[in-house]
Amino acid sequence: MFMFRKRVARQDSAACPLCEHDADEHVIVQGVSYFDCETCDFIFADPALLRRIDDGESLRVYDADYWRNELTSARERSYGSSLARAAEAVLYCRIPVRRFIDIGTGPGYLLDALSAYLPSHRDCFYGVERFPPNEADCTTHANFLRSDLGQLGMQFECGVCIEVIEHLTPRMAGALASALAASSVPGSLFLFNTGLTEYVRKEDPGYLDPYGRGHITSWSVSSARKIFEREGFVVHAISGKTWAFVVERPGPSSATDDVRNRIWSAPVENRRFLSDPGMGEVMYILGRESARAY
Repeated sequence: MFMFRKRVARQDSAACPLCEHDADEHVIVQGVSYFDCETCDFIFADPALLRRIDDGESLRVYDADYWRNELTSARERSYGSSLARAAEAVLYCRIPVRRFIDIGTGPGYLLDALSAYLPSHRDCFYGVERFPPNEADCTTHANFLRSDLGQLGMQFECGVCIEVIEHLTPRMAGALASALAASSVPGSLFLFNTGLTEYVRKEDPGYLDPYGRGHITSWSVSSARKIFEREGFVVHAISGKTWAFVVERPGPSSATDDVRNRIWSAPVENRRFLSDPGMGEVMYILGRESARAY
């Protein structure tokens, strides 16, 4: 169900919900003003709309109609780019990975893809989804959890959060960061795949889509730091990638290195994690080459 609203008057600026500085109007999409904060590098929908969302209003109901449109692309990502992001995250992680989580996993297809390429580690993969599609459209993986991350009571060394945070208001993103802190250990690392502000400005302005895809924010490393650093995380850019950043809980090493270079010194346990007796090193190679490709 779509909820279209007509604009009454143009807004030239609005206070940024992250830093409270004035942000100029960036674009109007489907009658919704988006603002661009130069101070913290954050693009956000009308703050009044964000407040209504925080109060429970839904721009896009995650119903059967939504999932009917989303399932095909979810499967394509899971057996393609999302596999690469998962493999990269494991190689970037400085501690041995024993549990890996897909946050906002949707129907859970990434669990199936990871299990297909790394069947010997099938039990290590988890996925959590608060608003899953119908059961018939979901994975049957035993670790597919219909819940909120903060309710799991489990800890993970590594994971991904793919095409999720752009759906969240700053308050919601703060709740996610808090839940992630409770679900991590020193050294845990999580890769967020989302269209960053540079990507939106220079590559895909259509990424901002309030009612179709529910994209109400566009983050950057700077704006993500305002959310995640208060929970004790370090936020890393991934050079050359305008659609991903890394969140890491400080652990054995606190060096602020280029995360891409970690693929050459990844813990031996993580290289083994990405290998399988039957499938060989295909996932290790995928992660390594994907990290080098940009």
